[in-house]
Amino acid sequence: MKSLLIITTIPDTIAAFLLPFARHFRAQGWRVDAMACGISAFDECLEEFDNLYEVELSRNPLQPANLIVAPRQIQEAMEQGRYDIVHVHTPVAALVTRYALRNYRKLGKTKVICTSHGFHFHKDKTAWKNTVFLALEKFGGDWIDYLITINSEDEASAKRHGLTAPEKVRYMPGIGVDLDYYSSHTTSENEVEKLRQELKLSADTKILLSVAEFIPRKHPQDILKAFAKINRSDICLVFAGEGDLFEEMQDLAVELGIQDKIRFLGQRNDIPTLMKAAFVTILASEQEGLPRCIMESFCLETPVIGSNIRGTKDLISPECGILFPLGNVEKLTDAIRYLLDRPQEASAMGKQGRKRMANFDLSHIIKLHENLYAEALSSTK
Repeated sequence: MKSLLIITTIPDTIAAFLLPFARHFRAQGWRVDAMACGISAFDECLEEFDNLYEVELSRNPLQPANLIVAPRQIQEAMEQGRYDIVHVHTPVAALVTRYALRNYRKLGKTKVICTSHGFHFHKDKTAWKNTVFLALEKFGGDWIDYLITINSEDEASAKRHGLTAPEKVRYMPGIGVDLDYYSSHTTSENEVEKLRQELKLSADTKILLSVAEFIPRKHPQDILKAFAKINRSDICLVFAGEGDLFEEMQDLAVELGIQDKIRFLGQRNDIPTLMKAAFVTILASEQEGLPRCIMESFCLETPVIGSNIRGTKDLISPECGILFPLGNVEKLTDAIRYLLDRPQEASAMGKQGRKRMANFDLSHIIKLHENLYAEALSSTK
């Protein structure tokens, strides 16, 4: 029986993005296990994996446990599971896992694959941070069998900076979006109507939607400030997500005098309905890998306004949305106004967005993983 261990820093990554991969490979007869900090509390992970392992990993790269405790825990899991492939996601987990398993690779006991969901060095970061994060990526470059990048800029950066051997760098268009689940055909108008009733919005009110964590790199304040500049009675800004800035953004809405036209929904399980109901989705981030919320919006035929950054610009073209300069509230305001004044053009953009999603289909991405795993295993024979 082939065996696979999936490792991430936090279990949310697994629950949100990686469960379809576990289901697929288990259905193919693989033993599939998972490891993350706090994963045993996630019921969906208990159901979808053969075994779960706790590991003391932190998203804070300076947390001592990352290099003192976690490597030993990863090695213990390896001794117990004897995995053919270890596939690790997220930056901290990737570096720690490579370090922990470097000798196992030399002995030919496992293949280590890392998926980068967006390098922490990029043109929008300060020079000293880029220097540190680039050095860390290079540090672990020899302890890997394959490095998967999910946007064109990261693929080019990995090869330009020599993060690992060029033949080990593989591009995949994201980690997949389920075109059947995120579909205007499977999300009913009745669900949209119930949502509008919940939000106390009329059928004529245009919903501007943000689906993102309330954390600094997502720039929710830019969206609020842009919205405040638009004096229209027929629009409502809806936020779906949680995070450290949640209350601060609520306070900012009050400060801007727009609290009555904002809905802070917190964590939601009806994202397809929200996106079908939305007039436009807005993502103002400074850092992304390949943002799923944009792909999901396009699947629901909703246009997107996004900051002109790595990953986001891989998805948004003039035919299906608008890019604006990162942090430029005036340009974001202009983009929102442009679409509000041209509803037919906005609708056409949404339809074009749906057409662009065929290459990002989850089944296609799973097939790419199948092929890469087969290649990795064949090289051990």
